[in-house]
Amino acid sequence: MDELRAQALAHLAAHQVMTLATVGEAGVWAAAVFYASDGFDLFFLSAAHTRHAQNMAQNGQVAITIQRDQYADWSEIRGIQAEGVVSLLEGPARETAVALYLQKYPFLQQAPPPICAALHKVNWYRLRPQRLYLIDNSKGFAHRDEISPLF
Repeated sequence: MDELRAQALAHLAAHQVMTLATVGEAGVWAAAVFYASDGFDLFFLSAAHTRHAQNMAQNGQVAITIQRDQYADWSEIRGIQAEGVVSLLEGPARETAVALYLQKYPFLQQAPPPICAALHKVNWYRLRPQRLYLIDNSKGFAHRDEISPLF
């Protein structure tokens, strides 16, 4: 199990984009968002007016996937599937999220002033997975191992 945890954490560290699935009054929605990780906690940002942010304000239960963007064969698919709860961050928790994000994406430190200002105005979130699976189709179609306990 320790080897699977290490593989899952390495996958989270090596990738940048997760597909975030939410549900709200208008129905289900998915959006690709950049993230930074600290262990299994995933931090991301979004403007409050987006459909996924509005959905998360109504229902913090979400699902995600993280994988490479293109595959030539289904047996090559490897990645993460998870479900968990998203929380809106404020105060020190928000500042920690911003710092982790800037550490993962250092190019943002030299971003033009409007981008820097936007980073401080948007909502910052933490996704704490409740269930997380490591997907590896090289071991068989739809093969997945649950990583537990996460925390």
